[in-house]
Amino acid sequence: MNQGEPHAAFGQILAALRPKLHRYCARMTGSVIDGEDVVQETILKALEARDEIESLAIPEAWLFRIAHNVALDFLRRRARHRAAHSDEDLDMIADMAAADSRLATAASMRIFMQLPAAQRSSVVLMDVLGYSLEEISVITQMTVPAVKASLHRGRGRLQGLSEQPDDARLPSLADGERALLSAYVDRFNARDFDAVRDMLADEVRLELVNRSKLNGRRQVSNYFSNYSRVTDWRLVAGFVDRRPAILVCNPDDPHRRAAYFVLLQWTKERLATIRDFRYAPYVLDGAEIVILE
Repeated sequence: MNQGEPHAAFGQILAALRPKLHRYCARMTGSVIDGEDVVQETILKALEARDEIESLAIPEAWLFRIAHNVALDFLRRRARHRAAHSDEDLDMIADMAAADSRLATAASMRIFMQLPAAQRSSVVLMDVLGYSLEEISVITQMTVPAVKASLHRGRGRLQGLSEQPDDARLPSLADGERALLSAYVDRFNARDFDAVRDMLADEVRLELVNRSKLNGRRQVSNYFSNYSRVTDWRLVAGFVDRRPAILVCNPDDPHRRAAYFVLLQWTKERLATIRDFRYAPYVLDGAEIVILE
C-alpha cells in the first residue's frame, strides 16, 4: 500500500459518515444549517488528527466524539453571544442548548433544543442514530449510568414536549429582502443569468457545500454557466429552519419536493455570499421548510 492510500481511505470514511454526522450535529444545534457548519469544523479537526484516528480499528466513535465536542463548543459560543444581548443567566441559556426511535426521529429541531445538551445528545445518539450505551459513553465521555439517566430524562421530556401544540409563528421577510430574493428567483428561473450576474458584488463568495469554494465575480460567473447546462432545477423562495432560503425542486418530480437549497446574503442590495447545498442533499434531513407565497 502506498503512502496516499491510507489517507484516501480516511477520506472515504469521512464521506460515508458525513450524512450521519450531520443528523447528529443538526439536532444538537437545532438547525440543519448550523449542523453543517459543525460538521465542517469536525472534518477539519479530524483531518488534523488523521494519523491518530487512522490507527484506530473503528474510527467512527472517535469522529463522533470530535463532532460532539465541536457541537458543545458551538452551543457555548452561541450561549455567550445570547447572554451578551440579554438578561438571561448564561447557564440557563446553555442548558436550553418513555420516547422510542419513531418519536425521536419525528421530533422537530425546536423540540430537541428544549432538552438540556446531555439529554439531547443521549437521545439522538441512541434513538435516532442507534448507538449502544457503551458507544454513547465513549462519544460523550459520560459514564454508562450517566448516559442511562440522561436518556431516561430526555425521553420523558421529549414525550411531553411532543404532545404540546406547536404555536411557533410562521417566519416572514421584510419587504426589501423579499424583493431581492424574488428578483433572484425570477431571473434564475428565466435563465437570464446575465441579469443574475448583475446582482453580484465584486467580492462575492460562493460555497458549493461538500465540493468547492469560489471568490470574486469572475470565478462565480462560471457557477451560473454550469447551471445553464442542466435542467434538473426550478427555484422557489422560502425558509429553511426559519432562515430565508431558495428551495430547489426537480421539475420532473411530480410532488415538487425540495431536493436541496441555496442561502444568499446581501450587502447594500448586492449579492455578497451564495451557499449552494446541491452536493449536500443530506442537509435537508429534518429541516423545517416553508414555501414563501
